Amino acid sequence: MAGYWPYVGMLIVIGIVYLAERRSPEAVTRFEENVLATLLALITLISFSQVVARYGFNSGWTGALELTRILFAWMILFGMSYGLKQGMHLGVDALIRLFPKPVFKVFAIFGAFCCFLYAMILISSGWLTFFGADTKGGAVAYWSTMYKIGIGLDDVRYPEWVQETFGTKERVQRWIAYLILPIGLGLFAYRSLQAMAAIWRGDRDMVIAGHEAEELVAENRDILKD
Repeated sequence: MAGYWPYVGMLIVIGIVYLAERRSPEAVTRFEENVLATLLALITLISFSQVVARYGFNSGWTGALELTRILFAWMILFGMSYGLKQGMHLGVDALIRLFPKPVFKVFAIFGAFCCFLYAMILISSGWLTFFGADTKGGAVAYWSTMYKIGIGLDDVRYPEWVQETFGTKERVQRWIAYLILPIGLGLFAYRSLQAMAAIWRGDRDMVIAGHEAEELVAENRDILKD
């Protein structure tokens, strides 16, 4: 049972999001946008401060680059589910738009299912052995390994007052930085199922923003003529 608790944690997070959206979907959307904006702001601030420190004072923080990479990974993995929810992922729909509406709907649902399948493979690929695939591991297994061994990051360290007050190790543990792996992929799988249900009900056409290029052309038609 010990090996299943990360999956239970993912389900709890998804359950909290589900209940929160039933109560106030606008609040959940604002929260997601605020998280993404905060991550982007931190990346910008750290990168800018490093440039000033390096070229202005010939100094800098050794952990800045690693922290920036981690924040960027958080932004991507958290943003995947938000982009799927808002229909922001780009795709090509020129061919399937030619199909009759029922056939188009089947392909749209299949596209959402592929997103769900992609998330499940990344979360844990061990279930593919049922189909004869020689594979194992996944995001949860990797995160669980990092949690068990407690290895730290290369350069990101706790401040000294945190080490002295809470008795922590010098370096921030990798499992903390990699926590977004199960959370982000779990939310992506959840949003994929949501998209499948919405397409089935007719609330949305597909999971991608297939007509974004057409909208841009329409908006700038006068400019293109000039």
